Amino acid sequence: MIKAKKSLGQNFLIDKNILEKITNITKIKDKIVLEIGPGTGNLTSYILKKKPKKFCVIEKDEQLAINLREKFNNQLSIINNDVLKIDEENLFREKATVFGNLPYNISTEILSKWIKNLNNNFWFDCLVLMFQKEVADRIIAEFNTKNYGRLSIICNWKLNIHKICDIKPEAFKPKPKIYSSLLFFHPKKNFIKINDPNNLEKVTRVFFNQRRKMIKKPFNQLFNGDQRVLNKLKINLNLRPQNLNIDTYYKLAQEYENLRS
Repeated sequence: MIKAKKSLGQNFLIDKNILEKITNITKIKDKIVLEIGPGTGNLTSYILKKKPKKFCVIEKDEQLAINLREKFNNQLSIINNDVLKIDEENLFREKATVFGNLPYNISTEILSKWIKNLNNNFWFDCLVLMFQKEVADRIIAEFNTKNYGRLSIICNWKLNIHKICDIKPEAFKPKPKIYSSLLFFHPKKNFIKINDPNNLEKVTRVFFNQRRKMIKKPFNQLFNGDQRVLNKLKINLNLRPQNLNIDTYYKLAQEYENLRS
């Protein structure tokens, strides 16, 4: 019997209705499909029923990878490695459709890695990913709300994000203590160009370091009180970080790049 490992953030999805719902979100037939953290292969089985053209899974747990090979034989390729160490862009020649019940302990790290490494040519056509509900709430949060912050800004930079549904703890084994949420991501055709994503990370980190205080101090820290930037972006320094919309942060990152060039 396979036991979930807490150290790897494993919770295996077992609800058949949810598994079916996930595989009906986007087209799978004749597509290149990548699944992250297949675990015991429950979602994997449902994906295979939809007849993908090519199917690859990434599973860090060695024993689970062995079990998947025994269960599915040659129906898919299995990469037994840490997803954070994989260069997904070089896995396929075509864009992939990505599914993942992401390990809760590194879910934001995985998503941030993908977004930071995105070129203008996306290596995927969509992502169907599961997160802890509180993490998903932060990803999709709009400005002027308590959940809005760095994660919201970074995730929405190049991607449109839609919430599909919340999922009860009973849908998993072992049963987690919290709800999960299923999110659907697909690339934006137009987005504000930032040469180095690390600059967006720095701007958001400095601004949200003291999210309850006014933005005058972080602005001065990054821009030395540059009135030209204030006027150009129409920023009021008496506002708090959550009061600036996402486009303002992207433009701030652009201005920060201009200052350093």
